[in-house]
Amino acid sequence: MVEDRMTQRVVTVVMALIAGLAFVFSFGNVWALALRLGVPRPIAPLIAPMVDLSVLGLLVGLRSLSLRGVPAAELKGATRLMHLSGLLTLGLNVAEPVLTGHYGRAALDAVAPILLLGWGQVGPQLLRHFHTVALPIPSPRVPAVTAVPAAEAPPAATLPTVPAPLLAAARRVAEQHRAEHGEPITPAQLHARLGVAQPLALAAHAQLSA
Repeated sequence: MVEDRMTQRVVTVVMALIAGLAFVFSFGNVWALALRLGVPRPIAPLIAPMVDLSVLGLLVGLRSLSLRGVPAAELKGATRLMHLSGLLTLGLNVAEPVLTGHYGRAALDAVAPILLLGWGQVGPQLLRHFHTVALPIPSPRVPAVTAVPAAEAPPAATLPTVPAPLLAAARRVAEQHRAEHGEPITPAQLHARLGVAQPLALAAHAQLSA
């Protein structure tokens, strides 16, 4: 947990430094561009802060909401405005060197705005992932299983003793039934064929099936 907080702080500090450096780089460039375009001197220094403060405010807002785990889909408007502000910063930074033909300087001045654009996209995602990882994972609750007393098995029915002659007759009937139908005889069929009491037929069938 402490390591996650430290990582979040490092990411936040890096985002703030990139935004601050972009402001420093863009302030002079945008001021020079405004003067070249004929903007009055009292107004020229105010153009860069408008864009940079927009970027700073959006970065702070996106950071705060990302740390609270707000989904990226709900931050689309702020993210798009962040990208637009970053593109404006990039365009204003490189416009004056490009107009004067200093392309190497334009490439150098583009570094800070490009990094700002990248961190504006990646920074909130990193913070959101850190927030997700830091959330405690609730342990699944296993419902308590109430021990159900096993139902007592009903006492086995006391079958009567089958006389040997009756058992022999039952065996002959069962063999004849199997020969005729190709399947073992049932207790009900044995009861009907023997014509004895049902308990005796059941007992005889049980002994034949054993």
